[in-house]
Amino acid sequence: MRRDPIGCREFARGRASRRQALRVGALGWLGLGLADVLRAEGSAGSPPVRAKSVIFLHQFGGASHHDTFDMKPEAPAEIRGEFSPIASTLDGVSVCEHLPRMARVMDKVCLVRSVQHGTSAHNSAAYYSLTGHKPLIDIVTANASATDFPAYGAIVDHLAPSPRRIPTAVSLPTMIADGPFRTPGEFAGFLGKGHDPLFVLKDPNRDGFSVEELSLPMEVSASRAGDRRSMLAGLARHARLGDRLAQVRGMDAYQQRAFDLLTSPQTQTAFDIHAEAESVRDRYGRTTYGQSVLLARRLVEAGVRFVTVYYSPGIGGWDTHKDNFNTLRDSRLPITDQTLSALLEDLDDRGMLDETMVVWAGEFGRTPRINRDAGRDHWPKCYTILMAGGGLRRGYVHGASDASGAFPVADPCSPDDVSATMFHCLGIDPGTELRDQLDRPVPVSYGSALTPLLAS
Repeated sequence: MRRDPIGCREFARGRASRRQALRVGALGWLGLGLADVLRAEGSAGSPPVRAKSVIFLHQFGGASHHDTFDMKPEAPAEIRGEFSPIASTLDGVSVCEHLPRMARVMDKVCLVRSVQHGTSAHNSAAYYSLTGHKPLIDIVTANASATDFPAYGAIVDHLAPSPRRIPTAVSLPTMIADGPFRTPGEFAGFLGKGHDPLFVLKDPNRDGFSVEELSLPMEVSASRAGDRRSMLAGLARHARLGDRLAQVRGMDAYQQRAFDLLTSPQTQTAFDIHAEAESVRDRYGRTTYGQSVLLARRLVEAGVRFVTVYYSPGIGGWDTHKDNFNTLRDSRLPITDQTLSALLEDLDDRGMLDETMVVWAGEFGRTPRINRDAGRDHWPKCYTILMAGGGLRRGYVHGASDASGAFPVADPCSPDDVSATMFHCLGIDPGTELRDQLDRPVPVSYGSALTPLLAS
């Protein structure tokens, strides 16, 4: 039987088409105004680099902390829900019974159970989660614009780009939106299109997956690379830049980096998911999300510094206003259990976890009290995120919620603090100033790094 959409009506319609995505920057890494793209990593006074890369798994829609990593088995039935807790490898910590594989790897992670803010609309809250900067207004119609604060990956590209011929930031497998409103925080905002992530808007779980944008068009061959005008014309046609062509004439740095990326063996190899053993692909799960996360591991292995993977409405978001328990039991939790545990184990087995930070976070949690449709509604006042690797402690719980999971009772923190922690581990001082579109100084983060999470 086909179920009704479980989430907000606009949210369920929010996935962008490929054509729409290209219009708003699917090839943002070939963008304009590419200032400081080859800037050297680090600067005097920056914190030491603990994390070479970040894999940010954004759980769009907002996952229920009550039904994942902060269960309340002693609470009344209308709060605790249908699921039971099981013990994990982290002493004193239980997780949902439908996360058995995650239960075996909890000794590798930090749980932050006290994240809070006051923003309850999807797009405004997602902007906060994806940039670490509080939105000016909490509104359903929040829309991406060129004046937004930049996405995390865009800031890394601006301040500490990948030194090799490989993109600094990649986002996949979709863009996110709430109905017709493009979610802010996915793009480079006031830093300019030149720092947009490379958006890979395809399903890596499909047979024949490839990224045509990384293949030279026939009219641009290596032997003709010296012909500046031919290369520019070919790249412009390939990227469908159209009326933006005039803006890139004479931009030698832009041309060189675009061409370097298109001809880079590292880039080509990183995106060749078919090179993975079938057993590894099976381990991550033959789903859009599973193969996207596997691709993220390949990308950071090749030198990409920031990869964002969206668990979005198009592949089953977390906006469970209706039928929360069947939805989680049948799809969201099994997929998360298989894929997230596989990533953590795989990174650790390869010796990469200590230098690769993994962040599993949505824009908010869900209400403690179950509604009349057997769902849970938006709840930003207290929720849980998971962080691991990249200079963080293993097997640590930060903060705590009250008996109903409604409010923090210990060590409350905000998305600002989460962003400051990420930047600190990447070797970027959270107080580093950027200049917005009006040339005003704005810090990378207003938050403070969560120092108890840091490994000694």
